[in-house]
Amino acid sequence: MEGLTDQERAGFEHIDPAAMLARTGAWCAINSGTGNLVGLARQAEALADAFSALPGEIALVEPAPVTAMDAEGCEIEQRHGRHLVLRVRPHAARRLLLTGHMDTVFGPDHPFQTARWLDPETLNAPGAADMKGGLSVMLEALKAFENSGLAGDVGYDVMINADEETGSLSSAGLIAELTRGKAAALTYEPATAPDGTLAYARGGSGNYAVAVSGRSAHAGRNPQEGRNALVAAAELAVRLKRLEHEGLSVNPARIEGGSANNVVPDHALLRFNIRPKSTEAAEQFQRDFRALLAQLQAAHEVEMRVHGGVTRPPKPVDEGAQELFELVQRAGADLGQHFGWRATGGVCDGNNIAACGVPVVDTMGVRGGAIHSAAEYLIVPSLAERALLSTLVLHRLASGLASGVVPRAPA
Repeated sequence: MEGLTDQERAGFEHIDPAAMLARTGAWCAINSGTGNLVGLARQAEALADAFSALPGEIALVEPAPVTAMDAEGCEIEQRHGRHLVLRVRPHAARRLLLTGHMDTVFGPDHPFQTARWLDPETLNAPGAADMKGGLSVMLEALKAFENSGLAGDVGYDVMINADEETGSLSSAGLIAELTRGKAAALTYEPATAPDGTLAYARGGSGNYAVAVSGRSAHAGRNPQEGRNALVAAAELAVRLKRLEHEGLSVNPARIEGGSANNVVPDHALLRFNIRPKSTEAAEQFQRDFRALLAQLQAAHEVEMRVHGGVTRPPKPVDEGAQELFELVQRAGADLGQHFGWRATGGVCDGNNIAACGVPVVDTMGVRGGAIHSAAEYLIVPSLAERALLSTLVLHRLASGLASGVVPRAPA
């Protein structure tokens, strides 16, 4: 750790690895699958209690209304948990944003509910890497930062949402609101590889549902009078797949509907996902999609109704984001942590933050792997490693050692 100032080193004294591990374990023991509103409420209360160690005001914010399309093609309300927001020194001239999520992909009926040690340094637990370990890192770094002499000059907001794993649909407006006036943002998703590699540019993501309405008829007596919704949905899936190119992937994921073998089906529902690498690719897909819908509706004499769209904009790396990446990498090197970065097709709230024009590094969380599976694991020493890294990054963002990324006036 040569090259660090005494002030930077002073903050490190307040990092407690044992407390971080205990806190992470306690949070992993709470099932907070995105649809488990009771579990999310428990998790939000636990987080509010823990983050109350920081100055500022904590609020639990109601989710924005969200709808989904059910198997019958009807829009239904999709309920979500409340989101936690902590505002510290809101009137400071220089302000930062730190974000994370409390939800996991493991609902209360999922078999993966308990923790076990794989070896003395590896913990297998639901949400350990994605991202309850990351939330513990964020809190520990902020506590250490508050014990430094620089914290008083900087304000920050913390946002921990309850719906990131399903696209942050009920928190997207909150994220956009909190980006206003921020010089930089840090998000605590896990590193993209066990060696600590950061996510760089990200593609975007969009989820769609298309309800197809045809006309039923007897499959033997008068099939010509029917309009087969299932066939139309199947052709739509095949034709959508053909829209793929280097800058866009399309994944037809599920067709629902159909009827008895002797009935021409009059209803089907197609669900699919797209991953555009650029805004231009996303816009071109929309044009191609509209043209394809018009063509197939005319050819099959059916009606197609669309729900959804691109909710995670592509995240390119601009000059400001590049400066922030380099600041984080230099801080890591000064701590003896050496890591690079790489583009990824995964998406997160960093996409939303970058779309608002705020530089963001969105993999400040722990090292681990196998996320979204029962093999998910946390490399326990990375709790302290990444807390040290975040503390140093916060010091340098506060002191203006970044070459232009932070000291510029907020928008």
